Amino acid sequence: MSGTLVLVRHGQSEWNLKNLFTGWKDVPLTEKGVGEARAAGQRLKAKGLKFDICFTSALSRAQNTLALILEELGQKGLPETRDQALNERHYGDLTGLNKDDARKKWGEEQVHIWRRSFDVPPPGGESLKDTLARSLPYYVHTIQPHVLDGKTVLVAAHGNSLRSLIMAIEGLTPEEILKRELETGVPVVYKLKANSLPASVEILHV
Repeated sequence: MSGTLVLVRHGQSEWNLKNLFTGWKDVPLTEKGVGEARAAGQRLKAKGLKFDICFTSALSRAQNTLALILEELGQKGLPETRDQALNERHYGDLTGLNKDDARKKWGEEQVHIWRRSFDVPPPGGESLKDTLARSLPYYVHTIQPHVLDGKTVLVAAHGNSLRSLIMAIEGLTPEEILKRELETGVPVVYKLKANSLPASVEILHV
């Protein structure tokens, strides 16, 4: 038996809009972000999806995205688990800085390395490899068993924590996952086989 796993990056946040490094800073959704979350719920409803259980991070932008999706689905009150294992990558000293200002301070090349290398963290922060080290075990031990048990599971989280899961699910290399962009509020729907590999993947664009 295998089930369905849906991954959704939270809708646009206020710091996304301002081009700031956000990480673990708890910032709200913008009006556009609220709309993206509702649209994600509408697209999932149009696909006829109903969820058995859902997971999100300890950050309100992901939690609120999840709540809005469930509201659109008519599934408010669905069992929900929140865990910081699904939090965004921690950006350390870059947190709160405008990305252009960071480039002026440390240089274009250094900031690019911090943002797009797999295992080089910014000062005081996490690399994608570090993020994977906390999010992947959580997925394998806590989320994946529900999917393999035939359930339909929704995960609302963040660009880098979701990249970690996608890397494992699709068997991607560090180079391949770094090129993968996840749009805000766009659901990725996996049908998993009994061996945990994807039987199919569908991205629900607008």
